[in-house]
Amino acid sequence: MAHALLVDAILEVICREHGVFLRREAEALGYHDHAIAREIRAGRWVRVRRGAYTLARLCRDLDLAGRYDLLCRAAIRQAQTRVALSHTSSLGQWGCPLWEAPLTTVHLTRPDERAGRRESGICQHRGKAVDGDLVQRNGLLITSATRAALEYTTLADVEHSLVELDFLLHQSLVTLVDLRQRYASMTHWPDTLTTDLVLRLADGRSESVGETRIRYLCWAMGLPAPEANYPIMDENGREVARVDLAWPALGVFLEFDGKVKYERLLREGERASDVVVREKQREDMICRLTGWRCIRIVWADLYTRELTATRIRALFRSVAA
Repeated sequence: MAHALLVDAILEVICREHGVFLRREAEALGYHDHAIAREIRAGRWVRVRRGAYTLARLCRDLDLAGRYDLLCRAAIRQAQTRVALSHTSSLGQWGCPLWEAPLTTVHLTRPDERAGRRESGICQHRGKAVDGDLVQRNGLLITSATRAALEYTTLADVEHSLVELDFLLHQSLVTLVDLRQRYASMTHWPDTLTTDLVLRLADGRSESVGETRIRYLCWAMGLPAPEANYPIMDENGREVARVDLAWPALGVFLEFDGKVKYERLLREGERASDVVVREKQREDMICRLTGWRCIRIVWADLYTRELTATRIRALFRSVAA
């Protein structure tokens, strides 16, 4: 019993430092294949990927992003050469939302410019690292936020790439100047057809995935480009509110009613209905101060672009009339 507790404590130390422990480390502590299988069946260990495990009690409350982080750490520890987390995997370390990103594959880049080896759940890229491309973060070697953002545009479409770039810009983790300068040196990179468009659409004022997606919807459906995070002033010129998106010249503003937003606005002891009432009062105040009309968009509306664009256009016409 004492030995089992000691072994468990040793494995916990390894997991606290590296996220996972490897098969060879378990074997060094006396575990053979059957014993490892027994721990997994009993629910005390969790297999992160083949040959890499963690203690179940340490990952019980992890969300999808947290589990992906473990997968990335396992891949780094099992790599046979020096590699850095890149692309999607690097963005995860920068705290990006990773909206709809496939979190089953770890992206690694070999800075020695040699061809990478592909295996189950691992995609190794060959890449030349220039000064500033590689950094240490969260105890891992990863590509810089600037490089990771550009890398992601080679994997994802414009909308998904834009979500991640907007987040990084809003968090001041990258700048458009740095992104464009680094992009200028990517002339020989494959799959960069969407990169330039993403850079032209990026706007660090967007505060959520939903807001970025609405801006993309407007571009894709040929609507006028809205201004993000637009300030509203009272009669004395004092800022009293900010709206998610606005078309000042057209007299319309838009609010995105996402679940995360309402959870953020919820005060201690309040119910969701209290937030709804307070938001309606805020909307009435903005309409009174500006004379504008409001349209509210929810997450589901973003999957019916044509219908949503028609609603917005109709509001433009009604204001003009």
